[in-house]
Amino acid sequence: MSFAGLRVLSLESRRAKEIEALIRREGGEPFVAPSVQERAVDDPREALAFLERLETGEFDLFVCMTGVGLTFWRAQVAAHASVERLVAALRNVTILSRGPKPLPVLRELGLRADITVPEPNTWKQIVEAIAARPERRIAIQEYGRPNAEFVHALEGLGASVAPMVIYRWELPENLEPLRTAARRLADCQFDVVLFTSSIQLDHLMMVADELALGPLVHRALLTRVIASVGPVMSQALESAGIPVTVMPQHPKMAPLVKAAAEYVNLHLK
Repeated sequence: MSFAGLRVLSLESRRAKEIEALIRREGGEPFVAPSVQERAVDDPREALAFLERLETGEFDLFVCMTGVGLTFWRAQVAAHASVERLVAALRNVTILSRGPKPLPVLRELGLRADITVPEPNTWKQIVEAIAARPERRIAIQEYGRPNAEFVHALEGLGASVAPMVIYRWELPENLEPLRTAARRLADCQFDVVLFTSSIQLDHLMMVADELALGPLVHRALLTRVIASVGPVMSQALESAGIPVTVMPQHPKMAPLVKAAAEYVNLHLK
C-alpha cells in the first residue's frame, strides 16, 4: 500500500518530523505545516491554587486530559513550591487518564492512573467511565481549550466540576509554513490532507481567512482525500461541512497515515 507519490499535507506540530517520516515511508510527498503552539499560561496562581485545593481534600477525582498539560503543571509547581507536594496531593484522589499519553508523566511522578479511558479517548468515554464511579467532586486538567460540553455532561451526573487551565493552544510564532499550506491548498496542490486535532482546522481556516483565501481553501477541502484521526476530529470536520474520506480503526498518527495510504491505493489508482 502506498501514496504513490501523491502530495500529502499534514498540520502536525509537536510530532512534525515523525509524521513527515511516516508519509515518506508510505510513498507520499509530504508538506508539514505546524499549525499549533502549546503555551503554558504565564500566571502560575491557578496551578498553585489547584494544588492547595487538592491538599485540602476539595476533590476526589482528578481527570488528566493530556501528558503535556501535566508536564506544564509539574513545572509550574516545581518553580514555586515542590513537586513532592503535588505527588502527595494526587495520591489522595482517584486519577483518571484520558488514554495512554498522560501515563508516562504519571510514572515519572511515581503515580499511576486508577482509570485509563479506552479508545477513542474522547470526553464522552470519560463521562461514561465516571458515570459508573462514586466520585463526584471532579478536577479537570484541561487540554488546550475549554470544553463546555464535557463539563455540562459531568454536571448532568450530579458532579461538581472545576477545570484547571494550565496551557493554551495558540498559532505558531512562525506562520509562513501554514500560510504556504493555505495558498497551496487553495490552488489544489495537495491530494491528501491529514488532520490529527480540531484546532488544526481552526488555525488553517484562520490563516486562510487572513489571506482572503477562506472560501477557496474550504472548497479545496471538499475535493481532497480528507483523513481524520478519530471521532472528535471527524465531528469538527463534518460540522464545518467537510466530508471525511477515511478514519483509522485506532485514533493514532501511524494508523492514520497507513489508512490514508490504503484508501489512496484502493480508490485513486
